[in-house]
Amino acid sequence: MKKILLSLIFMGMVTMLPSCGEEGEQKRKNPLLSEWNTPYGVPPFNEIRVSDYMPAFMEAMKMHDDEIDAIVENSEIPDFENTILAYDNSGEMLRRTESVFWGIAAADTNPQLQKVQEKIGPALSEHYDRIILNDGLFDRVKSVYDNRGGLDDMQKRLTEKVYDDFLRAGAGLSSADKKEFMKINSRLAELSFAFGRNLLDENARFKMVIGDDETGGLTANIRNASRTAAREAGYGSNSYLFDLSAPSLWPFMTNSARRDLRQKMYEAYTGKCSNGDNLDNNEIVNEMVRLRTRRANLLGYPSHAAYVLADNMAATPDNVYELLDGIWKPALETAAADLEEMKAIMQQDENIEGDFEPWDWWYYSEKLRKQKYNLDMESVKAYLSIENVRQGIFELSNRLYGITFRPSVLPTYNNECVAYEVYDYDGTLLGILYMDLHPRPGHKGQGAWCGTFRNQSYKNGERVVPVVYIVANFPRPGAGSMPALLDIDDTKTFFHEFGHALHMLFSDVPYNGLLEVENDFVELPSQIMENWATEPEMLRSYAIHWQTGNVISEIMIDRISRSARFNQGFATTELVAASYLDMDIHNLGVHEGDIDLAAFTDSMLYAKRGMMPEIGPRYRYPYFAHIFDGGYSAGYYGYLWAEVLDKDAYQAFVETDDVFNKKVARRFREEILSKGGMADGMELYENFRGRTPSRTPMLKAKGFKVEE
Repeated sequence: MKKILLSLIFMGMVTMLPSCGEEGEQKRKNPLLSEWNTPYGVPPFNEIRVSDYMPAFMEAMKMHDDEIDAIVENSEIPDFENTILAYDNSGEMLRRTESVFWGIAAADTNPQLQKVQEKIGPALSEHYDRIILNDGLFDRVKSVYDNRGGLDDMQKRLTEKVYDDFLRAGAGLSSADKKEFMKINSRLAELSFAFGRNLLDENARFKMVIGDDETGGLTANIRNASRTAAREAGYGSNSYLFDLSAPSLWPFMTNSARRDLRQKMYEAYTGKCSNGDNLDNNEIVNEMVRLRTRRANLLGYPSHAAYVLADNMAATPDNVYELLDGIWKPALETAAADLEEMKAIMQQDENIEGDFEPWDWWYYSEKLRKQKYNLDMESVKAYLSIENVRQGIFELSNRLYGITFRPSVLPTYNNECVAYEVYDYDGTLLGILYMDLHPRPGHKGQGAWCGTFRNQSYKNGERVVPVVYIVANFPRPGAGSMPALLDIDDTKTFFHEFGHALHMLFSDVPYNGLLEVENDFVELPSQIMENWATEPEMLRSYAIHWQTGNVISEIMIDRISRSARFNQGFATTELVAASYLDMDIHNLGVHEGDIDLAAFTDSMLYAKRGMMPEIGPRYRYPYFAHIFDGGYSAGYYGYLWAEVLDKDAYQAFVETDDVFNKKVARRFREEILSKGGMADGMELYENFRGRTPSRTPMLKAKGFKVEE
């Protein structure tokens, strides 16, 4: 029945292709299904059309089905080579097509691409379900698993992981439950796409246009950028345009003296996809939570959170709550102390009436920063051009690991992308790296992320290098010769995503199925990189004024260092609050009716846990893309979990009195960055550190009270 359905979908797509009479189209080969004769085998972006994707997906799924059928129909006794390895190698064409499609769909989408995305999500879900729920295939996998005693360590690791993946994906269910399981997965794929599409449209439609008399407090850089945006959007040269993208929203919230406009921006941000119109995500969230819960119940878990965590380092919801509870109280105490100081500043402002509100925090925290540390972030940004920061990251990577980066002319999916060949310390090619760093409203998701157009693998005994990309939404260059200038948070984000890239570039794993690490381990390689971003010696190497060419002063470096813990109470409270919300809704278990998401949020954070009303949730469910249109459901806590790991791991460098210690870096690469999922995350960490991680370095780094 499923094969018939896929055939019908394919036939439907064929009817939308150009007619056979169009000779040029008839002769043209689909580049997604052809050999890529490009440098280093990167995707031929310049040849790919939107109309190529659906036929490529359908053909690649058929090829994958044929490969699976060959495994199932093999008359030989199941063994590692003819079952586990054959399964691990199957679907190469589909993986390749997916990597290109989903990468571009997130970074450079358009309405036509979204239509493909809407159709292919459920079809892919059904395809993978059909494979993982294939009784004949599972019987062979189980046979190898039951007789795995003679395998070597990596063969055994892969066999155990494949077997566990089958069980977690429903292979052990009854026939009736399998049908329900597949239906749930297909529907979840549809809902996730709808959630993301609504959020993309919501972000794109909000525009706040103001005049000269409403720009009080805004710096020249902010005014110039927003004036350029207004002119390009057709609002004229005397207007200023602000939207909900990070380079527009947060500088406005930090600098605008117009409290009413800050409130307007803040409420637009926190009210996204919750306005009762066609972009409202409340019903989608409720249905996704119900379906995730039901799926977990089918597999024998009490909640979606319990199901997800059983395959992560944290293991159980109780362990996650123990982590969050241990950070929540000191974070709130620190935030409360900062709040009192900000209120004192606010009381000196004769134009302000009423209580301190959530939309005041960024504005008065910046005033407090200047007052306590004499640190003007706009002055700091002049030293942090995007080119300087990128060069600093390259130099750090070379200093730690000996790798080098060479600009390369390669096919790209957008002319704003730049590409680099990455070479190892011995001159061998390590991988290819793309960067796409500026916002394109309506075409690009918010935030920053890292992924691959091709994972590292082995073919005929040779390492196939990964093709990695970093996507971000950093500010664009200013007027005239002004480059794109980053603040410290942007700079740390760049270092962060580059840490993910290094993890992928250094990957040296024998099997596809051992590439992935636990979700709450994946942020360790990225977050540890942030520690170097503001190291004094690093700043001296890359923080150079874009106009004068002067290296950042020792006075400013000292102020940056002393202010490193500033506002950590607020930032950590936001992060823990988001982690609580993720856990709370996914740990509910079976419940009746729809949840009033706004009321649930307020009850969990304010009534139950005492969150101060002056801090609003950074994420509310209707726009919490990490957990409803990403891979972080019941996993957002992973940023904090990994922060414990990264601060403790960084101490391995600090303890040598040389944070650029090459021996420690080599050990980190060998034990963490190159290993993928060749062992459990805790085992990898203990191999590097020689012990279990301590929470103390993380708490001290934030300036929180630590009970010794």
